[in-house]
Amino acid sequence: MMAKVGADLTMTPAIERGKSWLARSDLRPTRQRVALAALLVGDGNNRHVTAESLFAAAKGDGEQVSLATVYNTLKAFCDAGLMQEVTVDGSRSYFDTNTHDHPHFFWEDEGHLTDAPSDQLVITNLPEAPAGSEIASVEVVIRLRKKS
Repeated sequence: MMAKVGADLTMTPAIERGKSWLARSDLRPTRQRVALAALLVGDGNNRHVTAESLFAAAKGDGEQVSLATVYNTLKAFCDAGLMQEVTVDGSRSYFDTNTHDHPHFFWEDEGHLTDAPSDQLVITNLPEAPAGSEIASVEVVIRLRKKS
């Protein structure tokens, strides 16, 4: 559940958390960034969103923001290290406020992403990176569907 922000951005706990989260980066805390940050982290919980779901939450909260602005803001949050982008199916992106390395479950039937237990994942061997390169990260997305 996303935090209710309101178009006036009065200093609610959600807004305070959003501003504090933004302060961990060099991003300027514009009204729209603060509003989106409050929706993302205002309740103190990590979440996975799509640009479309964040846009809908912002619109439902009375925030005047375009879908393009939401996409650009999420990209800026990722570039600033505040979020990470998780791509599913090569075309659908989810944005995760938990920036620590961890695996994900992708629930195909519902089309949403959740964290998978990190302590249960063991990767024992990775292929060597080609000459002149290094492995920057390993993403693990475990696709789930209901049993037939």
